[in-house]
Amino acid sequence: MPFADRRSAGRELGQAVADLQPNSPVVLGLPRGGVPVAFEVAHRLGCPLDVLVVRKLGLPYQRELAMGSVGEGGIVIRNDEVIGLTGIDEETFSRVLEREQRELDERLRLYRAEAPAVEVESRTSIIVDDGLATGSTALAAIEVLRARNAESVWLAIPVAPRDTAAKVREAADEFVVLETPRHFGAVGAWYSDFSQTSDSEVGSLLAESRLR
Repeated sequence: MPFADRRSAGRELGQAVADLQPNSPVVLGLPRGGVPVAFEVAHRLGCPLDVLVVRKLGLPYQRELAMGSVGEGGIVIRNDEVIGLTGIDEETFSRVLEREQRELDERLRLYRAEAPAVEVESRTSIIVDDGLATGSTALAAIEVLRARNAESVWLAIPVAPRDTAAKVREAADEFVVLETPRHFGAVGAWYSDFSQTSDSEVGSLLAESRLR
């Protein structure tokens, strides 16, 4: 296993990002699992940590397989390949989108209760997650930050399949990935401990980062 847990992956990823010397960085973790990774990256860079809320639009009968994603600011990304192969119609897509938009709004209220969003305009904004699968969530996150006028949008990930890495590399201004295994499987397969991250842990990490 390449990584013991998310925090361990974050320390290794933080060093790789620091080596590139980003200008005026801010780190944005994708909740929930991306936040422990992002916490360590932000700590290594000595920069602010925030969350960027993006929701996967999973198939109704296989929610882990994304047919798209929705992000803050009403950004919607469609995975037309998955939609075409599975025969998902517009009514089904819209129903899933509406459900995930409600969940996104609820998480925003939860995470922003204690502090407002960190300003990303004219900064190097570094999106961090614990891994990629289809890449649709990361692509939506990139679009959200471009809409918020980030100077440069980076994506930093511990592990991703090679085809997904190639796709997201084109969308980001800089892409940092530690592992691109030939036989990927699932993100959790690349961690010894991939236990679920709770909302309370996300809140604690955000609060701790703002005390530093």
